[in-house]
Amino acid sequence: MQTSPDRHEYPAHWEADVVLRDGGTARIRPITVDDADRLVSFYEQVSDESKYYRFFAPYPRLSAKDVHRFTHHDFVDRVGLAATVGGEFIATVRYDRIGADGTPASAPADEAEVAFLVQDAHQGRGVASALLEHIGAVARERGIRRFAAEVLPANNKMIKVFTDAGYTQKRSFEDGVVRLEFDLEPTDRSLAVQYAREHRAEARSVQRLLAPGSVAVIGAGRTPGGVGRSVLGNIRDAGYSGRLYAVNKALPDGQKELDGVPAHRSVRDIDGPVDLAVVAVPAEHVTEVVTECGEHGVQGLVVVSAGYAESGPEGRERQRALVRHARTYGMRIIGPNAFGIINTSPRVRLNASLAPEVPRPGRIGLFAQSGAIGIALLSRLHRRGGGVTGVTGVSTFVSSGNRADVSGNDVLQYWYEDPDTDVVLMYLESIGNPRKFTRLARRTAAAKPLVVVQGARHGAAPQGHAVRATRLPHATVSALLRQAGVIRVDTITELVDAGLLLARQPLPAGPRVAILGNSESLGLLTYDACLAEGLRPHPPQDLTTAASAADFHAALSRALADDRCDAVVVTAIPAVGEGSVGDAALAQALRSASAAAPGKPVLVVHVELGGLAEALSAAASTAPQTGADNPPRNAPGPAPAAERLPDTEAPEGAHLIPAYPAAERAVRALGQAVAYAQWRRDAAEPGKVPEYEDINERGAAALIDGLLARGQGLTLGTDETCDLLAHYGVQVHRALPASTPDAAAEAARDLGYPVALKATAPHLRHRADLGGVRLDLADEEQLRRSYAELTELFGTPEELRPVVQRMAPRGVDVVVRAVIDPAAGAVLSFGLAGAASQLLGDTAHRLIPVTDREANSLVRSIRTAPLLFGWRGSAPADTRALEELLLRVSRLVDDHPEVVAVTLEPVVVASHGLSVLGASVRLAHPPARDDLGPRTLPAY
Repeated sequence: MQTSPDRHEYPAHWEADVVLRDGGTARIRPITVDDADRLVSFYEQVSDESKYYRFFAPYPRLSAKDVHRFTHHDFVDRVGLAATVGGEFIATVRYDRIGADGTPASAPADEAEVAFLVQDAHQGRGVASALLEHIGAVARERGIRRFAAEVLPANNKMIKVFTDAGYTQKRSFEDGVVRLEFDLEPTDRSLAVQYAREHRAEARSVQRLLAPGSVAVIGAGRTPGGVGRSVLGNIRDAGYSGRLYAVNKALPDGQKELDGVPAHRSVRDIDGPVDLAVVAVPAEHVTEVVTECGEHGVQGLVVVSAGYAESGPEGRERQRALVRHARTYGMRIIGPNAFGIINTSPRVRLNASLAPEVPRPGRIGLFAQSGAIGIALLSRLHRRGGGVTGVTGVSTFVSSGNRADVSGNDVLQYWYEDPDTDVVLMYLESIGNPRKFTRLARRTAAAKPLVVVQGARHGAAPQGHAVRATRLPHATVSALLRQAGVIRVDTITELVDAGLLLARQPLPAGPRVAILGNSESLGLLTYDACLAEGLRPHPPQDLTTAASAADFHAALSRALADDRCDAVVVTAIPAVGEGSVGDAALAQALRSASAAAPGKPVLVVHVELGGLAEALSAAASTAPQTGADNPPRNAPGPAPAAERLPDTEAPEGAHLIPAYPAAERAVRALGQAVAYAQWRRDAAEPGKVPEYEDINERGAAALIDGLLARGQGLTLGTDETCDLLAHYGVQVHRALPASTPDAAAEAARDLGYPVALKATAPHLRHRADLGGVRLDLADEEQLRRSYAELTELFGTPEELRPVVQRMAPRGVDVVVRAVIDPAAGAVLSFGLAGAASQLLGDTAHRLIPVTDREANSLVRSIRTAPLLFGWRGSAPADTRALEELLLRVSRLVDDHPEVVAVTLEPVVVASHGLSVLGASVRLAHPPARDDLGPRTLPAY
């Protein structure tokens, strides 16, 4: 590294791993004096044409002076970055700070010339675009605000790199050279371009893992049993469409096959490319395997080996080394400690997992961080048991294990555009990048349902997961996920219940539910469940136990044709007698009626109805795809009567009707679908962040800068808080200190009667229920008497810290808070003031910036919201003024990330207007935001 005293210290924080357009990875890092040989070797592999485009003249080799210039940087005015794969350069970029005359300069000059060179073999992979993002971030950090680049007109690829970046730019042509100048300040368009490139790259990286053309299982044992041998058999038995290899370094000389699969002692011995390697060797041998895979050009790894971060600190360091080593060769990793991956597409048929059976192809994408939960979910979706019958199939399955590299965010990028996936189900034990997850979830949910259950909700993340800590409680995180359109459920049973409905039925247009069936009691239970879920059920229609299949068909047809109905729940119990309806006949009747009106969802609540559920979902059975003469390994015995499949098939393209064993489960799934459908309709017409003419953003910024000059972080005093909030149109009622009765009387005269006397000691603040507040004091006599009562009850004025405040119009007391969480970002919270709301956790949350529509829904989303709208004859509060206050606080925190916490408590919302009676603000230098910087993979 460079150690000369005239140079800055090596900026290690500029190092980053990035995903390229084709799904591979590269390492970006600063160029140092130690890179001279690498630079020369890199340059020798660049074509003469590319050299000509870079230097505007034939330039066959670099001189010693060139090598010195391109490897000696001060990391301020002269910076060079390289993209590397396998430790060797594949591309370089550099900037040189220049003055107004175009000659080398130092700060305060804020312009720099930038130039790229990409090895021909790696052009078209998006390397230059990634380097531009990173060199731009470096330049902004060093006070450079504008780049200039001179490009030959024929160098269309490089011109496109600059013009497609989304920055504000100027273009000119002089002396046969195109000159491009562009500002480095991120714009909405540049961020959109960055996100789009990130999406394409990460989706492609997952696609390479899930649809490889060739797979090698490394660690396939010579004797039956063991993890590697099991995975090898599972891939083979699933009918994998690509080339499959077994690798075991202990194979005897001359052995060419293992279980009918071509076998080798090393991946290096395989004649041909290997796209995916499944690694199932002991942890201490994985490093050697990764090296062999990297040198052979393997594109990705599924590491099922254990012994990593889940085993403690030593394993965590081993896991970090594994990720760093794999990325050196441009490979991505699922795992370690992974259960594996499945792709049921007939074009792939890959079961690179420990699951012995593969579900039939379906429309559900399934992600699980836990192998055990992955097994449970696959089992529930594979067999028609566990209380939920009639199951649709899986498109792809990923169990990420310790998720050291590939995470749920990456898989979401893939599923967003995957034509084989209609519904996404995820089991998450940790969210490594909540900001990014909510952004991706919102985009995904706008196109297809995303259902999430969170494990480890009330404790730390699993030991194997390296995630940033969040100060937000689970309830807050859940609220933010719902804001992003995520269907949040509490159990894997609910996850499957919701997934079945969303995968098989259309979304409901509203909350109105028709209930019909042959059991009055079951209909009433369903009715009550609908009310509990906030739905609007019609009175149940009892068809009686004598109802025939024709009766069910007619009743369902009438309900679906009713414009006052948005969904139908059919309840059914077994009937006894010669004339009772059969399972197959009832299933056919319901499917026929539903097919005639396909725009409304239909659910069935059944009670031990034999094969009804199977008949309803015959076309989507996920039973093993094996014939009677070839039973699957470890296949279960004959299914009980409730799981046997009648000889009926749903018409091609028909909606398959999900069946549930309990009314509560069916209605809960329906309620989630109703809420999600409403979110989709709202998302189609997003709100806006209003502009307010009286906001003084510059004045607030100047005040904040001046205050922060005092130190790293501080809680503002009363006057400073009032001044800052006033810049955003938030007026706080002054509270004057009253250290003595005479001081209280003087404060009251200044403010004007009537006044309030409050104790502000921490144990009494905002606790009117404890008696530390006296209201509507009309004159000095009442004030002095109240002052004496407070000091007699609670202690000396020094202990009470009393203040006097002018009375505000009576109304509903609420609390508004905003906080910047290091993991989730800026969050706005709202609830009613008082111990009862705090005890019940009745607080609503939204991510900042908040739109007008979100502010409207925020006010209405708490359980105690009726108190704001004239509950039991009270005067309705001015909710428009309240929504405006929420929007102003959101704007303050969004415009100034140095404002890390705001609390307005209490805010009295009257019939006309509101009064902010208490406020506190905390300032600090904002935490770094990885969502605004260049694309990068999590660092290890």
